[in-house]
Amino acid sequence: MAETSIEWATTVWNPTTGCDRVSPGCDHCYALTMARRLKAMGSAKYQHDGDPRTSGPGFGLTLHPDTLTTPLGWRQPRRVFVNSMSDLFHARVPLAFVQRVFEVIAATPQHTYMVLTKRAGRFPRVAPRLTWPGNLWVGVSVESAEYLARVDDLRTVPAAVRFISAEPLLGPLDRLDLTGIDWLIAGGESGPGARPLSLDWVRDLIARCDRWGTAPFVKQLGAVWGRQHGADSKGGDWTYWPQDLRIREYPLSAEAVSPQGAVDQPQPSGR
Repeated sequence: MAETSIEWATTVWNPTTGCDRVSPGCDHCYALTMARRLKAMGSAKYQHDGDPRTSGPGFGLTLHPDTLTTPLGWRQPRRVFVNSMSDLFHARVPLAFVQRVFEVIAATPQHTYMVLTKRAGRFPRVAPRLTWPGNLWVGVSVESAEYLARVDDLRTVPAAVRFISAEPLLGPLDRLDLTGIDWLIAGGESGPGARPLSLDWVRDLIARCDRWGTAPFVKQLGAVWGRQHGADSKGGDWTYWPQDLRIREYPLSAEAVSPQGAVDQPQPSGR
C-alpha cells in the first residue's frame, strides 16, 4: 500500500506488478520507468525483468499473493487505485487470481476500488466467470479514436461504475458514445517526450459528458501545455487553466459510489 499523488485516488494497491506495452498510450509509461528505478534500488517486487521489446527491467508481469490481505487492515474509507504498476487484466494474470482480488474488494466494502485496463478485449469472455463486487469501479484507457472499441467491451462489465481514462489523450474522440459510462477522466501527457494536448479535445469530451450525463474529471493539461503557460511540469496546477476546464467531478449518486455510500465525494468544481 502507498499513498498517492494521483488526483482521483487516495491509495494504490498492487497485487500484481509489471506489464507490456500494447498501444501508443504506453509509449512513455511512468510505471515502466519507475520499475527500472525500483529494481536498481533493490526492491523485492521489481526484480523480474520483462521482454525488452514490450516491457523492461523490473517490469515483468509478477503476481504478489502476499499483498492480497493488505486492504483488510485499512479501517477508514479510501479510494484505491488497483494496480498502478500493472494491469489486472493482463493475459498472464490467471482468472483465479483476479477473482481472489475481487474477493478482497468485496470483503472491504468501506473502500471504493478502481481498476483501469487497456485489455478490455478480455471482458466479454471473462466477465460472466467473475463475481463482481459492488464497490468496484472498472475503467478502460482510451488514448485515441483507434481504441474506442475498448468502451464497447467495457459496457459488457457489470461494474458499479464504468469509467474512461482518456489519458494521455493523443487525439480527438469525436465518435465517442458515452452510453452506460458514469465517469470520464481526461488528461494530457507528462514526462520526457510528452506529446501535446489540444484543449479542444478536452472541451469536446466535457460537452459529451453533459450530453450523456457522465461526470467529467479534467486531471491535467500535460507537460507541453504546462511549459508553454508557466504551470507545473504536468500542467496539473489548475490555477493556470482556462476557467471552463476547471472541472473535477465524481459520479454523484450514492449507489454509484458503493453500496454503503461510504466514500465521501468531493464537491463538483468549476461549474
